Amino acid sequence: MKIRPLMDRVVVKATEAEETTKSGLILPGTAKEKPQVAQVVAVGPGGVVDGKEVQMTVSVGDKVIVSKYAGTEVKCDGEEYTIVRQGDILAIVE
Repeated sequence: MKIRPLMDRVVVKATEAEETTKSGLILPGTAKEKPQVAQVVAVGPGGVVDGKEVQMTVSVGDKVIVSKYAGTEVKCDGEEYTIVRQGDILAIVE
């Protein structure tokens, strides 16, 4: 199955959260924060959203920082993805 986002939506896959602190302590799964850095997996076509023309500025493969509580989490073929609006992407990591 393949996810194809519509309009200004972007499908991202979160990168793994740090499992140890800088001092070397190992964090249990419940203590980890939701990662904000993600990899772009699919990008919608853009178009007119809420009466405004939206140009997509991210592309597949970009590493991005996503707003902490943004998006809808979905599972596809055993993988977890988040579908966010382009406006919920805060920055592209270079």
